Amino acid sequence: MLALALEFLVVLLQVAWAVCAAALRWLVRPKEKSVCGQVCVITGAGGELGRLFAREFARRRATLVLWDINSTSNEETAEMVREIYRELDTHTAEGSGSEEGSAFQPQVYTYVCDVGKRESVYSTAERVRKEVGEVDLLINNAGVVSGHHLLECPDELIERTMVVNCHAHFWTTKAFLPKMLEMNHGHIVTVASSLGLFSTAGVEDYCASKFGAIGFHESLSHEIKASEKDGIKMTLVCPYLVDTGMFRGCRIRKEIEPFLPPLRPEFCVKQAMRAILTDQPMVCTPRIVYMVNFMKSILPFEAIVCMYRFLGADKCMYPFLAQRKEAMNNNEAKNGI
Repeated sequence: MLALALEFLVVLLQVAWAVCAAALRWLVRPKEKSVCGQVCVITGAGGELGRLFAREFARRRATLVLWDINSTSNEETAEMVREIYRELDTHTAEGSGSEEGSAFQPQVYTYVCDVGKRESVYSTAERVRKEVGEVDLLINNAGVVSGHHLLECPDELIERTMVVNCHAHFWTTKAFLPKMLEMNHGHIVTVASSLGLFSTAGVEDYCASKFGAIGFHESLSHEIKASEKDGIKMTLVCPYLVDTGMFRGCRIRKEIEPFLPPLRPEFCVKQAMRAILTDQPMVCTPRIVYMVNFMKSILPFEAIVCMYRFLGADKCMYPFLAQRKEAMNNNEAKNGI
C-alpha cells in the first residue's frame, strides 16, 4: 500500500511538471526543428490550406509530396513550390542562404490520389516509397463537407464525408507508420477542426467525421507513447472557422462576430506550423477554443445550449446550408434536372 501511495505521489509530481512545462511553452517560444531534406506528404494539397502548408514547408527546404484528387489544382500548388525553390536557390547563389539549405536541393512530386479510396491511398503510398523515399512527415489535411441537413443529405454524401475526413487518416497512417516505427522517426499531423471538439446544428456528418479523426489521433498518440517510440511526434490541429469558403455564409451573432471572426487561412497555417516545428501535441486557434472545450466538458448540456444561443452558435450553419441548397437547386435547374 505504501508503494502505491509513493507511486501516486510521483504521478502527481509528473502531472504538475507537465502542466508547468505546457504553461512555459506559452511564455517562451521553443526552438523550431529543421525539416530540411525531409519528405513531407500533404493530402488535399490543391486546396487553400494544403497550398499554404506546402508553401511553409517549401520555405524550409522540405521535399514535398503533394496529394490531391484534382490534378490541375495540385499542379498549381507544385508550380508555386517550384518558384519558392528557385527563389531559395537564387538567395543561396548570392551567398545569403544557409549552409544547411545549400547542401540540399529539395524537389516536389505530385500524385493524383483519392484518399476516400483505400486502394488509391495504398497504391499511391507505394509509388511514393519507390519514387521519392520513406516519408518523414505526414500532413493529413484533406477534408470535405456535404452542406446538407441530416434528413436532406443523401447517404452517399454522408459516407463520403466520413471516409475522407476520418477513415482516410487510418489508411494514410497505416501506409507510412510502419517505417516510422522501424526508424523511430517521423511526425504525423491531423488537421481536424474545432467542430471535432464541440458541435453545432446542421453539420452532423462533418462533426462526426472530425470527432472521429480526433479520437483516432488521440488513441494513436497513446499507442505510440506505449511503444516508447519517442522519435515519432504527433500534432493535432483544431482551428475555428477558417475563411476558405468551405463554410461560406456561416454566421454567429452579429454583435459577437467582430470579436470572433473567421480565421485568415495564413494565420491558421502559421499557428499550425509553429506547433508542428516545436513538436507541440495540440494547437487550437484561436486560444478561446481551449476554454470552450473545457467548459463543454464540465457544464451540463442545457448550460451549453444557453451559451450557444447567446453567441448565435446554435444555428450558425443555417445560412451556409441555405446557400448550398440554393446553389444546388440552381445547378439542377441549369442542367435541366
